[in-house]
Amino acid sequence: MGQPDIRVTGGDLLARTLKAAGVETIFALHGGHHEALFKGCVDHDIALVDVRHEAAAGHAADAYARTTGKLGVCVITAGPGYANATAAIANAQLDGAPVLFIIGAPPLREVETNPLQGGIDQIAMARPISKWALSIPATERIPDLAAMAIRKAMTGRKGAVVLEVPIDILHMSVPAARATPAAGLHVQPTPAPSPAEAWRLADLLATAERPAIIVGLEGATPGVASALAGLSERLGVPVFTKPQAGGVLPPGHPLDAGAPGGLAALAMSGAPGPDLVILLGARLGLMLGGRSGGIVPHAARVVQVCADAGEIGRLRDVDLAIAADGRETLMALAEALDGVRLPDWRGWAAQACGIKAASAAAFADARAAGGVHPYRAAQAVAEAAGPEAVYVLDGGEAASWAAMTAAPNAPGRVLTHGYLGCLGIGPGFAIGAQLAHPERRVVQVTGDGAMGFHIQELDTMVRHRLPIVTVVLNNQVWGMSIHGQQLMFGENYNVISKLAGTRYADIASSFGCHAERVEDEAELPAALARAFAAGRPALVEVMTDPDVVHPVTVSMLGQVKEGGGETMIPYYENIPEGV
Repeated sequence: MGQPDIRVTGGDLLARTLKAAGVETIFALHGGHHEALFKGCVDHDIALVDVRHEAAAGHAADAYARTTGKLGVCVITAGPGYANATAAIANAQLDGAPVLFIIGAPPLREVETNPLQGGIDQIAMARPISKWALSIPATERIPDLAAMAIRKAMTGRKGAVVLEVPIDILHMSVPAARATPAAGLHVQPTPAPSPAEAWRLADLLATAERPAIIVGLEGATPGVASALAGLSERLGVPVFTKPQAGGVLPPGHPLDAGAPGGLAALAMSGAPGPDLVILLGARLGLMLGGRSGGIVPHAARVVQVCADAGEIGRLRDVDLAIAADGRETLMALAEALDGVRLPDWRGWAAQACGIKAASAAAFADARAAGGVHPYRAAQAVAEAAGPEAVYVLDGGEAASWAAMTAAPNAPGRVLTHGYLGCLGIGPGFAIGAQLAHPERRVVQVTGDGAMGFHIQELDTMVRHRLPIVTVVLNNQVWGMSIHGQQLMFGENYNVISKLAGTRYADIASSFGCHAERVEDEAELPAALARAFAAGRPALVEVMTDPDVVHPVTVSMLGQVKEGGGETMIPYYENIPEGV
């Protein structure tokens, strides 16, 4: 680290380690616990982007990581600062986003003295919601333990890691020569399947009548997209993508089958479903139909490709488990298929992919009496933003409408909810995505409910001159909530699910954004064009019909047969009679 007589602060050691790891941008909210680190970032040319709420800082780092494949870094202060960010930590962890959360803490020497912003065991709180969490015990250990945190975040199934640095540890200095080396900063192995696994996958394909590929968030990488593009036409297999994996195949690709829910729609139409499902970086759970078999049929053979071997086989047995990288698996499969005659699946692929077109056609001319139809609003946003844009989708039904129309031409450009179902991710995600991709349009589509969580981040966008376009679909209710209530208890029922009266365009204008309110669909294309041309943060508030229900709300409620004995449980499996 340097000459024996030169002393360095913990903040400088940590900044040096982050710089050596390739970190260029840190998302933060100021707190005195980190003053030495902030000084180190200035000295080592690491950009600090300050936001207005710790959760937004965490979400911004999360989006930065997802859209670049690099480490995201969030720095937040102790106590309430850390507590505010716990949702962001859990969200990154559940979705496998590599984010390093550096949190402050009172001095070690003042433990159990009722110090300021102390009194809680932050690491004990962090362990259940992160991949790894540790408090650094000594200044000279900062480099090697920070390097370990980075390796934990970036290897295997990636995830959120929490590194607590008490203020005295961070501000004290040590001889540079005594500091531990930051070893292994760039260790990122890429596991490949064994030859036997690749051959077995080829055999399963060769004997399948109706194979389907489902790509999840782990597969939403340029490497997977490139390998899949080279292999898809040779295979002729329909490719379904979870929302966060949109863009793995380019818009209009003949094998792009859309969302996995299309498989459930196919079954409901009476057509036979897939007899082989290849889960490429996709996890089993609610978003793939849970244990119902509606999307992944119980009778189908299943191949699951996932970096985390412990995730494979959740909810059901699989016929082939491959704990490997998606790109490496596709490349190995291509080699294993040399000389193998595959069935002609063109008829099956056309049928499977036709569900997406039918779904879009069902809403293409939709109109609503009480405002703009949300599908039409989302469609106008996608047309204005274009395939090069990064789409950030927040809210319940608002995000679902936007997911139906967003058509990016590369992976990692649709950022939306994962299994935490965390409302309010939108502003932070948009900030992180725009800073990661300054050359791209970033459009955030959100509901009026979700927008209220972090509306103050409009100030962050203005201060940092981020030309993010936010579109608020304002139906003046918590859409998924009120529609669920009415499906359960009747159309005249609602409890704490109305939000009428707030004018989001007026609020955005006060923050310094270009802002417009649209009540007539005919005015929407021009309003969006002005927003994208403004060259500064913009918000378009679209008044949508509160009575329009998204199909996902109906499906997530798990309808019960009239007169049956089941108990309806919103968003989860119904409870059978007699339980």
